[in-house]
Amino acid sequence: MTTRSFKIRNNFHQAKWDEELIFELHKPGERGFVVAPVEEGIAEEVGDGLSALPPSMIRKQAPALPEIGQMRVVKHFMRLSQENLGGDLNIDIGQGTCTIKYNPKINDVLAGNPKMARLHPLQDESTVQGALEVLHSLDLYMREISGMDRFSFQPASGSAAILNMVSIIQAYHRDRGEAETRDEIITTIFSHPSDAAAAAVKGYKVITLFQNEDGLPEVEDLKKAIGPRTAGLLITNPEDTGIFNPRIAEFVQLVHEAGGLCGYDQANVNGIMGITRAKEAGFDMCFFNLHKTFGTPHGCGGPAGGALGVTKALKEFLPVPLVEFDGNTYSLNYDVPKSIGKTRAFYGTVQVALKAYAWIRALGAEGLREVSEIAVLNNNYLLEKITKIRGASAPFAKGRRRIEQVRYSWEQLYQDTGVTTEDIAYRIADYGMHLWSSHHPYIVPQPFTVEPTESYSKEELDEYIAVLAKISEEAYTEPEMVRTAPHRSVCHRIDHHDFDDPAKWAITWRLYKRKHMDKK
Repeated sequence: MTTRSFKIRNNFHQAKWDEELIFELHKPGERGFVVAPVEEGIAEEVGDGLSALPPSMIRKQAPALPEIGQMRVVKHFMRLSQENLGGDLNIDIGQGTCTIKYNPKINDVLAGNPKMARLHPLQDESTVQGALEVLHSLDLYMREISGMDRFSFQPASGSAAILNMVSIIQAYHRDRGEAETRDEIITTIFSHPSDAAAAAVKGYKVITLFQNEDGLPEVEDLKKAIGPRTAGLLITNPEDTGIFNPRIAEFVQLVHEAGGLCGYDQANVNGIMGITRAKEAGFDMCFFNLHKTFGTPHGCGGPAGGALGVTKALKEFLPVPLVEFDGNTYSLNYDVPKSIGKTRAFYGTVQVALKAYAWIRALGAEGLREVSEIAVLNNNYLLEKITKIRGASAPFAKGRRRIEQVRYSWEQLYQDTGVTTEDIAYRIADYGMHLWSSHHPYIVPQPFTVEPTESYSKEELDEYIAVLAKISEEAYTEPEMVRTAPHRSVCHRIDHHDFDDPAKWAITWRLYKRKHMDKK
């Protein structure tokens, strides 16, 4: 029997442009398109299009937009597009816990259909029955998948869905007159950081449980943390190590006995979908990332979408509007007195919901379970191969299988060679691949997280493994090659000092000018 050989993409070399920001390409007076003046007949009927606006809505001065010709705009964005990597170009399993999977192109066609794309959110409900039917049907599918009793698709992302869960916890205790005393939220160190962040944003004290030698929180530590001040538990399971907590139902029961609510962060559900459900573990609510688990583009290639589900007891706290169906007509219900209110404009991103709906319909119940089974198979294949690479290891739960991802470590390689996980992340870009570089807090030394999902073939997994092995070999034989990477990619090394100082952060051109350029 012969083994099929595969080729590491040593010849990869990405286009690299010394491209300026579009604001830096600005040239006063240069135009890409000139709006024609209002015709005399139209002006007589409706005015000049400006004078009829309320004074409070008219800018005092024109927005500071870049002035640039059409050809230069096209060239600018085409050059930028050549400097990108992504799910449709490279093996993206190194995106860590973000569950990058294939997004069927037919679903993009569906979402781009004028019957969906040209809908207006303020149309009369009678004219959008099809869109409301999709949302209602997706709600029913999510109920079956999770065991919850009602869903909202209004959250804009997983983090937004977590904030919604915390808001519901707060509203629930306020309704019971206990909001002032129940001011603590419990989470775990390997749950998603957004669980702690959302709780902090809502004013809660965050209690974090740390891991034991198997990478799991201890029940005894939970017992010490819960009490009359406990508002709820927010937990990811499996956690970001890929380890499933087999005592999760016991965790939920203990929090319930203390009077708290339990929210299940199911961003890592890609390996357990169709196998375990939030209901059977006793959770009061949960959320899914449509842009991770259900075949829609990831947030940065977005837009994203969070599916928020609750039990019957918490339905009255969901954000409005809710999609209702009386057997004949679909409608939007805003009459939910205890609702946490509107948490996103209109009803979230309906095109994303349509893509998830189509993905579920195409797979069916058996297909959804098969997705999880293949994701787990792929992940444990990687676990077997990566832990044999010199300098790599998988901390915690030694010898045990993982679910859909693993948080590995390059600590041994670092001790041997001085090459860091960040160095390897830069070097792997020279092979047209990606290795996630954010794993805060750094509980695992020199961490790297790989999540293959169900989308990747064995050949692609083997190529990714071979590249990691090649870089490990380079670290031991030519460490300077790795430490000075990248050599064939557009990414570059950054000064972390600026990123560690919030006073220097600038997420808009205006802010950048004020903080950095205007001081020069």
